[in-house]
Amino acid sequence: PNTNQTMGDLERQILQQTQGLERKLLAEASQKKADQSPPVCPVCGNQLSRLSQGHERTYQTRFGPVTIRRRRGWCQRCQAWRFPADDALGLAEAGSASPSVQEMAALVASKMPVAEASAVLEHLTGVKLPPATLDREARRQGKRAERKRKELDEQMSQGQGAEQCVALGQEPFTLVIEIDAWNIRERDQWGQSQQRRAKGLEPERWHWVYGGTCFRLDQRTQTDGGRPIILSRGTVMTRGGIDALREQLFAECLRHGAGQAAEVLVVADGAMWIWKLVSDRFATATQRLDYYHASQHLWAVAHALHPEDAPAAHRWIEPLLKKLKAGRSIKVIAELEGITKRLRAKRRATAQSELEYFQTHRHRLDYHLAKKRGQPLGSGAIESTCRQYQCRFKRPGQFWTRSGDEALMCLETFWRNGRWHLLFPHSSDPSKN
Repeated sequence: PNTNQTMGDLERQILQQTQGLERKLLAEASQKKADQSPPVCPVCGNQLSRLSQGHERTYQTRFGPVTIRRRRGWCQRCQAWRFPADDALGLAEAGSASPSVQEMAALVASKMPVAEASAVLEHLTGVKLPPATLDREARRQGKRAERKRKELDEQMSQGQGAEQCVALGQEPFTLVIEIDAWNIRERDQWGQSQQRRAKGLEPERWHWVYGGTCFRLDQRTQTDGGRPIILSRGTVMTRGGIDALREQLFAECLRHGAGQAAEVLVVADGAMWIWKLVSDRFATATQRLDYYHASQHLWAVAHALHPEDAPAAHRWIEPLLKKLKAGRSIKVIAELEGITKRLRAKRRATAQSELEYFQTHRHRLDYHLAKKRGQPLGSGAIESTCRQYQCRFKRPGQFWTRSGDEALMCLETFWRNGRWHLLFPHSSDPSKN
């Protein structure tokens, strides 16, 4: 024996020696299931006619290529040829990939760039999916995830999604909702930049991705090291616009008990589209402006008052921040009103703008109550989530298409929300079967 071999070498050797047997066993079991598939349409259940045997197709599996012989029949009701075995084996919309390989492609492509994902997948599993093939399969699964998301959300909105809901317990709870947005770069109007600029139109590249998260207040805790964590929460992320966010977030909040919560609290920055969405779907919710965004707007006035004197700006803002956090926002607004009257020109315009900001959000500045009740002052949970999505979707040199980024974001969200098994049932815990 080679004394330099590690257990890793032995593992690889054993895998190579048994892979042929595993492929043979999979082929036999799959063929048996295909042969036992009744000649009925998997879409409408109608009996198939004009049956013919022996239609071969080869699929890439985790053990290598496997060829299956299937029966084909004509569905008079659907006016289409059907292969019942494909549906029974989970291959109906699979291209040339087995369900396990479908899952591999979806997961790695949602986590890293496709070329890198292809190399990592082959290195760790031996499954060879060229980048173009992996990209195509991941997009296919992403589109399937979008259809599944729509189906699940519709069930929730119609009161039929009880099995989707998280366990709530008997104690009264507060449901916290946080909302934010970030930019993604897309290849729209690609190759038309010069023509558009010649017409005085700047090419569009950056577009908004809208996101939200919800969690029960009692699910916030800390690690042994003191780092804050949330034990269970739901996430929504979409390139589909504000309307898509509204519907998806509403469904996600219903899953987490929005209808049973003693209080619903929304924390977000000052973007008016957020508060219009909240008024539409969460009209009775408590609304809170992110404290850190509020403080940034006060800092804008401080810098306008003392543009070249940082210590003076700090001395001016410090008591106002204390008043803001202590629930004395009326005092803060009054002081801004007085300052605005005394200033001139550009500095007055800055102060006036920030004064209007605080007047607009005066009913969302209850930071003293937040501290008293142990509630979040800021929307750090969703801001952190947005940054985590950006680790995949906002890398240097990356451009997306709207359909491509939405598909992969949908896969990532299924994974984060613990609903991956709804896309790939074979990946669920065997002990639950």
